[in-house]
Amino acid sequence: MGLPFFISIEPTTSCNLRCPQCPSGLREFTRPTGMLQNQLFEKIILQTKKHLHSLTFYFQGEPYLNPDFLKMVSFASNNNIFTITSTNAHYLTEENAKQTILSKLDKLIISVDGITQEVYEKYRIGGHFDKVIEGTKEILKQKKLLKSSSPHVVWQFVVFKTNEHQIEAVKKLGKELGVDEVKIKTAQIYDFENGHDLIPDLEEYSRYKKGDSGKYELKNKLLNQCWRMWQGCVITWDGKIVPCCFDKDAKYKLGNLEKDTFESIWFSESYNNFRRSILKSRDQIDICTNCTEGTKIYE
Repeated sequence: MGLPFFISIEPTTSCNLRCPQCPSGLREFTRPTGMLQNQLFEKIILQTKKHLHSLTFYFQGEPYLNPDFLKMVSFASNNNIFTITSTNAHYLTEENAKQTILSKLDKLIISVDGITQEVYEKYRIGGHFDKVIEGTKEILKQKKLLKSSSPHVVWQFVVFKTNEHQIEAVKKLGKELGVDEVKIKTAQIYDFENGHDLIPDLEEYSRYKKGDSGKYELKNKLLNQCWRMWQGCVITWDGKIVPCCFDKDAKYKLGNLEKDTFESIWFSESYNNFRRSILKSRDQIDICTNCTEGTKIYE
């Protein structure tokens, strides 16, 4: 087994919105919350850059709320690492957009989830759709002014019952604005077994289906396997390593980068024991029971 070629790092747990299926939005973390410090970030990059291909700058929270976020992107870019982030676009001011281009960020995912204020705010509670449009236009303008091919700008539309009627319209609007890609994504829903107001009626855009018992269940079969356990991980803002992005509250802490090296944690007995538990009885691990990894539907 080799070292991973991608990792996710959490710039912050803070967020300006109150999305109802997100621990940041719900303000319901049991773990500590805070901001990733630049010193810890650079330490992590220097330990991992030789085997790292790509770095995702999000887990929970809004990355642009960390004042050192774009400095971190620049540091990773200068170490030849492909960089990705996801934002609600409310902080893509002219200056932030310009600095985003200059940081050499490779991919920018903008969460849309509705193309009218009425629909957008049903999930993005506290958000303003006009800010999404303004931020999108600003990043595209700065790309042109600075003659940059990056970042690759993606509009991401997570399908809920509240917005499923706007799928074709969001594709059209994204094309009109000039974004590079519009991605349609299925939603993870907490407590889905008894149904939920956010589960879409359009079956192809739902991760769930009603079973013979009348309860909802995942469409895909939960197999005792997961490639993510050998190819990547998530690092929280305070340096804890957790197995994947489904461990939103960092329940399964496999190591602490404030104390140990990345390599020693990755090959540790505790990490290997967790991998073995995935291969033996994945359905007994709570973060796995709402995971669609391996399904052929939209991720």
